[in-house]
Amino acid sequence: MERFLTEHELTVRRARQGIRAEIAELNLEGNRAVIALPTTSMNHSGQSVAPLVRYYGVEGDRLLVVHDDIDVPFAKLKVQWSRGHGGNNGVRSTIGSLKTNDFWRLKIGVGRPPGRTDPADFVLSRFAARERDQAEAAVYRAADVVDRFIRFGGEDARQYAGELND
Repeated sequence: MERFLTEHELTVRRARQGIRAEIAELNLEGNRAVIALPTTSMNHSGQSVAPLVRYYGVEGDRLLVVHDDIDVPFAKLKVQWSRGHGGNNGVRSTIGSLKTNDFWRLKIGVGRPPGRTDPADFVLSRFAARERDQAEAAVYRAADVVDRFIRFGGEDARQYAGELND
């Protein structure tokens, strides 16, 4: 999200009391958005998302949760609506806190862990030197998908993410 914030010259500030996140508000061509960076651990991000959703009155079809995913090939993007947590503890927390899975996800692929590597250790490890350029390019593309989501909605963002992977 830092790439998106920089591109749009946004500065984050603490969310109102009781919401554990840093936020930036913006308007893209009449489409108001709040970019939130939870200040909880990733595994407890639902504790940030749910209060933000309630405070701003965000409907599920206007909520995009951005996260890594080991089931998406490395550096690929996938936008999905209303799915399960797929083993991602941050998404599990968000679904539990919202009491619904009806929201959009932007999954950034990190690929499967090699051999018997623990998935938790894998997603917390640094990218190999040979992977860094691809990972950075994926982050740039993800920022573009977030922009499309804000401007045109989930279905457009889903199609655009697919086109970026070609």
